Amino acid sequence: MSDTDARSKQPAWFLTWGGYILAMLGAFLFASKGIWIKLAYNLQIDASSLIALRLAFATPFFVVFGILTFLRARAKGTNTLPPIDQAPGLYIRTLLVGALGYWVASYTDFESLTTLSPQFERLILFTYPLFVILFGALFFKQPFRLKAVSAFAISYAGLALVFVTDLTTYGSMIVAGALWCTISSVAFALYLLLAKPLIKRMGPSLFTSWAMSGAAIATGIHFLIVHRISDIHLTPPLLTLVIGLAIGATVLPSYLTNFALSRISSQANAIISFINPIFTLAMSALILKQHISLADVAGTILVLVGVGVYVWIDQGYAAAQKAAQSNG
Repeated sequence: MSDTDARSKQPAWFLTWGGYILAMLGAFLFASKGIWIKLAYNLQIDASSLIALRLAFATPFFVVFGILTFLRARAKGTNTLPPIDQAPGLYIRTLLVGALGYWVASYTDFESLTTLSPQFERLILFTYPLFVILFGALFFKQPFRLKAVSAFAISYAGLALVFVTDLTTYGSMIVAGALWCTISSVAFALYLLLAKPLIKRMGPSLFTSWAMSGAAIATGIHFLIVHRISDIHLTPPLLTLVIGLAIGATVLPSYLTNFALSRISSQANAIISFINPIFTLAMSALILKQHISLADVAGTILVLVGVGVYVWIDQGYAAAQKAAQSNG
């Protein structure tokens, strides 16, 4: 049975609303990442150990799924990738890009959460499209759209409001956390720019398998440099949190988002992801019992408005470009 035939037999309501439900679940689970990390830090584990455990549990799922995808493509005769010995550079680049996105960006993010609240961390990460625009124009010959950049002034006004409020409440340690999180946002933006041509060449499933393998190698080396394996004391409460972080906040939302994208547009998925910081804000209050100030709420609204304006401008630009190409 083909994928088209299988989808035609699904209930009409699922074809209509299923993509939105899956995207919403994916956004919720992604938003829970900071909560799992904060709870794990209460059990006296550091960032390098926690990220090593996360990848130890999550990577096998991505690798197995990638291998199955590769075998399925080969059985159908649709695999066009060259063998490793004929194009080693392609696979090495994918390992390195994976290390950038799933190790550098993740490790700096984990470090930021040692001092930042999950809601502030999520807001900083949510502005990564600004760095995509800047680096795309500087290094990848992409058009520089000043209107889109100006939209982020709204978001950064929201970040500034939360930053000043947290700085007054928690002191200078917030500065270090904000810097770590900004580095994570920069690394993730570079990852997206570098990964795009590789994903187009390899396909998302196989690329993810190789990228996660590169991250696992880098994470393992990093961990062994600063720790010994015996330093990790995996108690039942910590194991529960690690599984939640690896499966609930990493593996499941990744696949839910991909399944959603097979049913709804990327624009719809991006708009639904706007609720991500709101989920984090609510979970911080309900689970971590953190005080949510008026500045947190106002800052969140400003960040979401700024990113929303950016998406609106970007989609308008894309539509105009598509119309110009069709007319040409």
